[in-house]
Formats: sequence, structure tokens, C-alpha cells
Amino acid sequence: MGLQATLHLIYPPRCLSCDALVTTDFGLCGHCWRETPFISGLVCDRCGTPLPGQDSGQPEYCDDCLTIARPWNRGRAALLYRDNARRMVLQLKHGDRLDLAGPVAGWLLRAVQPILEPGMLVAPVPLHWMRLFRRRYNQSALVSARLARNAGLDHCPDLLIRRRATPSQEGRDRMGRFANLDGALALHPRRAGRVKGRHVLLIDDVMTSGATFAAAAEACLAGGATAVSVAALARVAKDA
Repeated sequence: MGLQATLHLIYPPRCLSCDALVTTDFGLCGHCWRETPFISGLVCDRCGTPLPGQDSGQPEYCDDCLTIARPWNRGRAALLYRDNARRMVLQLKHGDRLDLAGPVAGWLLRAVQPILEPGMLVAPVPLHWMRLFRRRYNQSALVSARLARNAGLDHCPDLLIRRRATPSQEGRDRMGRFANLDGALALHPRRAGRVKGRHVLLIDDVMTSGATFAAAAEACLAGGATAVSVAALARVAKDA
């Protein structure tokens, strides 16, 4: 009997979400899989939100991305931010479930395959140092590191910094979210040279209005990036 089979006898694989027995490592049981809203089918090419209709092979855009100026080129998300997806994101973010980073990075990598380009530089949306000190890790950096490694792309975990501790975005309307992030993000002075002439792929855990991605993308473009694309583990979507 192989080592892996022996380990499975001693420590049988369990569901990432509910701890029920499953047949493969880092998987979801049937119930949790049904409760996890993976995004598939036609999506907005700029923010990844699901769209009605069939994929025509041409880029399609949601109403928000048709009316709001987005400083990034393309975007994708793996999950809708509700039900079991929301629970897992919160477990990764606040519950010390670092074991989730690898599996969810795999889900996100599948979602971003259509927008990946050779030579991209992958970077996470940063936390302010005070929040990082309290939480001890940046969940977006954990995911971005694994995604970059699996995609064979360069990764820079501290490409961006938060120049000030922004209050929570929760409860703010769209204008309030953008105002809250205005000027809050910048390139790390020692990493600024890495973006020049590069296409940057920014990674975050949740996208709502796009204000955080916009601030991060503007900082990269101001530093000489040729383009920016974005990817969120979960997307807040209207009527989702």
C-alpha cells in the first residue's frame, strides 16, 4: 500500500467546508458543492459578473462596466459572494483557514484562464500594515502566490502598499466606496520598477463596486504598467 493510501486510511479526506468525508483531498462534499455558486457561462469581460445569454465569442459587458470608467482591461471571478462561497471566503479571511488558499486559488486559476497572458506580473491587493499585524496574513496574497506559481507567472506580494488605514467599505454606497479609497494605494517604492512595461494581474478576495481594484490599477498604470487585469475569488453581483 502506498504512502498516500495509508494516509487516507488514517486521515480520510474531508470536505473543505463542512468536514464531511469525501473521496478526494481538498474537495467539497455533494451538499457543499451544490451550495457553492461557481461562476460559469457568459460573464462580463471586465468584472466577471454573470450575464444572461449565450457566449458569442465576443466580449460582453455588464451595465456597470458600460457606465463606469474602469482603469483595468479585463476581469474574472470564480464564485458569487453568497451561500457557501461567502462562508469560505470569510473563513479564509477571518477564521485562520489558511488551508483554503490552495484549493480556492485553483478555482480562481480556472476562472482567469481566458485573460492570462505570458509575462504577466501577479500581485495581491494589500492590507494596511496595522490590519496585517492584527490578522497576521493577507488572504489575497496567499491566493495570488499559489495562482502565480500554478500559472508559471511572476509574483510580487508587496508590489502595492496602503498609504493610510481606510475604514471598512461595508455599508457605503458606490460613491462612498470610491471616495474611501481615493489615493489610498500606491506602488511600494522598492518594487515600482517591476511594473514598467508589464501587464499586471491584481488579485483580491471579494469585488463589490470595483473601487479597490480601481485604486490599485491606477497606481500600477501611474507607475508604468502597460495594462492591468483583475481577478477576485468572489464577486458580489446584482440579483445573485
